[in-house]
Amino acid sequence: MKPEELLAIADRIVGWGRDGEQIEAVVGHSTETEVRVYEGEIESLSVAESQGVGIRVIADGRQGFAHAGTLDPDVLEETLAEARDNTVFGSPDEFFGLAEPDGVAPPELDLYNEALLSFSTEAKIDLALELERAVRSGDPRIVGVESADYGDAVGADAIATTTGIRSWGRDTSCYLTAYSLAAEGDETQTGFGFSVGREPGDLDVAAAGTDAVERATRMLGATQPPTERVTVVLDPFVTAQFLGIIGGTLSGEAVLKGRSLFADRLGDPVAAAGVTLVDDPTNPEAFTASDADGEGLATRRNLLISGGRLERFLHNSYTGRRSGGASTGSAVRGYASTPGVGCQALSLVPGKHSPDELIAGIANGVLVQGVSGLHSGVNPVSGDFSTGAEGLRIRNGELAEPVREITIASTLQRMLLDVVEVGSDLTWLPMSSAGVSLVVAEVTMSGA
Repeated sequence: MKPEELLAIADRIVGWGRDGEQIEAVVGHSTETEVRVYEGEIESLSVAESQGVGIRVIADGRQGFAHAGTLDPDVLEETLAEARDNTVFGSPDEFFGLAEPDGVAPPELDLYNEALLSFSTEAKIDLALELERAVRSGDPRIVGVESADYGDAVGADAIATTTGIRSWGRDTSCYLTAYSLAAEGDETQTGFGFSVGREPGDLDVAAAGTDAVERATRMLGATQPPTERVTVVLDPFVTAQFLGIIGGTLSGEAVLKGRSLFADRLGDPVAAAGVTLVDDPTNPEAFTASDADGEGLATRRNLLISGGRLERFLHNSYTGRRSGGASTGSAVRGYASTPGVGCQALSLVPGKHSPDELIAGIANGVLVQGVSGLHSGVNPVSGDFSTGAEGLRIRNGELAEPVREITIASTLQRMLLDVVEVGSDLTWLPMSSAGVSLVVAEVTMSGA
């Protein structure tokens, strides 16, 4: 459906409002395609379409919510009635209230490319097959490809409220991803590679295939090193995951719930002077860019940490109001949920040196190319950080032997303060955080 049609549905629902109540209607529609190939054949092909509505009602200081996975006119009225009924069961909260226009103009972003709509199913299959061939032919030690996938999505949504919010948007996205198997003797290692874009012409089969090959083959012969304290270089994909955890601690929701290690630290130095952290969904290069947040307010560039100093937390309307401030345009949600708070396009401001230059300056360290158990191994309240890892030793400024079965440990607080340098290789990934090579000193590497 066209976004204008979705907005018309949202407007209709809002028009059913009664005196003394606020109504918010969020309407969404999307189509997704996924292709997986294996050994030159199609293993699976799926095309899915989804649509639905979420309705929030606030009356007498109470909030009710209901959603439905259809846009049938009769169901819309039933969903509104259910949301109204649910207000009876909600606890009163003086801070409940819908977002109101705040005068911030929405950015002009081009996130929709019609070239994706005309790209045939056969061409999508061909891309996945081409990727599988690229991985298989990339190195004689590649003995298999677990999967080679193509996927895409076309989405549109709209929000209308009785407080005057009217917003709609649409976007396209697509990706390639491959998981490889490399073997030497009795040893097998895995690797992955991917490429993302707004339309198929943005995708780079060669780059995705090369990454999948190199990440697997360079780990062959990996051993468990002795325990010691080292300087680590986080691969961009690992940094993106690390930043996702940091971003979660910088939400107003986490602060209000007592789940942030940075509560009460606004204005304090919390990272090295070279660390500047920004959440900027107005950047069209970000895979998760958007012109409006989950409440229909214009997105904006939020400076979270500047030169190591904590500048702000992210808020939706509720957490901003409860904290004595306002929304930062950081509400996140789908039509089936009420608004939460979250980073939308988080990144470190890049430095001046390439990954090779960063490594050249390290006498004893580890390039961490992958981690496991990251979320279970990190406590966002205490900051304790301990996760399984694998990668390559760095000796006298050069990459050396591969290592595995190691644990890297520190605290989030200490790691931010021990950042030595941020690389120049900013990489936007299919997640809400961008990647970049990150050098962190004095990390405990536990091994044999």
